[in-house]
Amino acid sequence: MASMTSPRPLVIVALSGGVDSAVAALLLKEQGFRVQALFMSNWDEDEDGYCKTAEDYQDARRVCDVLEIPLHKVSFAAEYRQRVFDDFLTQYRAGRTPNPDVLCNREIKFGVCLDYARRLGGEYFATGHYARVSHERDRWRLLKGCDPAKDQSYFLHSIDRVVLPQVLFPLGHLTKPVVRQIARATVLPVFDKKDSTGICFIGERPFQQFLSRYLPAQPGDMETPTGEVVGRHQGLMYYTFGQRQGLGIGGVAGTDEAAWYVARKDLARNVLVVVQGDDHPLLYAGGLRTGPVHWLSSQLHGGRLSCWVKTRYRQKDQACTVELIDGGARVTFESPQRSVTPGQFAVFYDGEECLGGGVIEAALESRALAAASRALSVSMPI
Repeated sequence: MASMTSPRPLVIVALSGGVDSAVAALLLKEQGFRVQALFMSNWDEDEDGYCKTAEDYQDARRVCDVLEIPLHKVSFAAEYRQRVFDDFLTQYRAGRTPNPDVLCNREIKFGVCLDYARRLGGEYFATGHYARVSHERDRWRLLKGCDPAKDQSYFLHSIDRVVLPQVLFPLGHLTKPVVRQIARATVLPVFDKKDSTGICFIGERPFQQFLSRYLPAQPGDMETPTGEVVGRHQGLMYYTFGQRQGLGIGGVAGTDEAAWYVARKDLARNVLVVVQGDDHPLLYAGGLRTGPVHWLSSQLHGGRLSCWVKTRYRQKDQACTVELIDGGARVTFESPQRSVTPGQFAVFYDGEECLGGGVIEAALESRALAAASRALSVSMPI
């Protein structure tokens, strides 16, 4: 791609129909770039009306009319199903809780979509993510967005680092309230449109109902760690570690009134293990094991690194030690962490820099937590 010294380089902006990407396009135009927009439709099933692709496309058209920029439209529905959604279902079948937004960024937005932007003549590719890219000492780095409430580097950690020189994140230094103010002041038609919180490209919908279309219910028992049956579940794939809502357990004889939480999944017996109290030792882990780690910027020396980790989006950074073992990583927390969930991602940081991450394969007990579990007369694999 051309360097920033080229006259009026062309930027292709992934325009979703929301306020963030609209303001990203506006800012790039104000900075002197030639700007064109690209709208992706990546889900081809909308019989229940939850997917808002048609509505979002019309909003994108209205934004482009105001900004006076061209709008391209493309469907990556086949690629999304093959590269993202099939894995999504595979993970749930295995009793895990995947994060499709991470794969969507790697495979779709910064994969086939970026390639399409190149074919349109784009010298740069931009999105409305709250993240930053820096170039220091001949090294490109992915940095957190300046707004800690909106930082999206967690979802971007698995993109190919070779694309970083080609990527622009115009909102990385802004907060969401400022973005809204810019949109309102510029009379962008989406200035007050609410943020999307659904599955990437699939929309906001009743999740269990949606998942049951692909993974039929497999009811089984809910048990305490000591084997007492306290309820029934509809299928292990419908629950996640640490979950409190929707368990339907109450008034069990011989138990106290503390809330129930999902602690384990026994796939072999189709049993959901539940515990009482949000401080139960089975809800906490002393570390985790990941699959292969995707490094954006490796700072490992001798296969060991002291850094910070997030095991889920919006979690505060947690101090840890990372050791490369058996093709993956063993992560030891400085303090035990709650609800470490297989299928989610462990993402590593050095201050503001996102170093990379890997899929969580298993939570690991610390010695203290293992002792607490034995005191409760339990022996449950994590």
